Amino acid sequence: MTAAVRTVLGDVPAAGLGVCDAHDHLFLRSPLLPGQELDDPVAAEAELRAFHRLGGRAVVQWTPHGMGRGARWLAGLARATGVRIVAATGLHQAVHYPHGLPEAAREHPAELFVRELTRGIGDTGVRAGMIKVAGGFHGLDEHARRTMTAAAEAHHRTGAPIGVHLEAGTGAQDVVELLCDRLAVPPRRVILGHLNRAPDVQAHRSLAQAGVHLAFDGPSRAHHATDWRLPEVLAALAEAGYGDRLLLGGDTTTAAARGVSGGPGMPHLLRRLRERLVVTLGEALVERMLTENPARAFAVEWTTD
Repeated sequence: MTAAVRTVLGDVPAAGLGVCDAHDHLFLRSPLLPGQELDDPVAAEAELRAFHRLGGRAVVQWTPHGMGRGARWLAGLARATGVRIVAATGLHQAVHYPHGLPEAAREHPAELFVRELTRGIGDTGVRAGMIKVAGGFHGLDEHARRTMTAAAEAHHRTGAPIGVHLEAGTGAQDVVELLCDRLAVPPRRVILGHLNRAPDVQAHRSLAQAGVHLAFDGPSRAHHATDWRLPEVLAALAEAGYGDRLLLGGDTTTAAARGVSGGPGMPHLLRRLRERLVVTLGEALVERMLTENPARAFAVEWTTD
């Protein structure tokens, strides 16, 4: 069985993924971001085209179930722009569902995740290629533990990778202990997001040693230790021998942040951040973080439930 990345247009061999934004959003809706919904397919297409012109060939959208994934538009956008898109199943923090979890996720979330990974999201025919879950600030609440337990079950039934939102970059060790130590998810199938928001190199080394993938996603945010600390953090991890665990992403979460709206958006990753990282890390390592590493993180030997 050959490892493949599950995109909205079908499974792609790992070697064919290309330059990848490992964590971003084309569509997103949350009560925490009123009036900033990502819900415009025309703007999403423009963003993808701008990313493609800079050499981008794949985007992993971490928008989970019940948060406006725009699943009905994803396949068409991938065909129109030539950018491979990976969709997500899973659930975010409870605060993003103020009226309670969507009905399909209340009783048996693992069944929902498996169905969206293997059969498709709703009636779109688009299959998810990853599971997105979320931790809390320096810990895991009951909701996080329940959704991560469901994600682990879905992983064991399908092989799907699990991406984890770390609130302000914290709580990573709790996540690893639950998913990997207690629930037996192989560390290489876990991707920890937002580590750039807590640039603790010692903690990052420990996580890398455990075998998980480390995602540094969401640069260009003035209130986070992102762009200005990122080169030194990545250099320290690479020098420690963990260059194969590092992923880069844009994490565009508001309409105002889109490149086509005057913000950094997806293009920032390749237009500005890449050239800055090359100065510190060298072109070979940066290329590896944008191609080989995400291919390894998201390509799995899929199994049928």
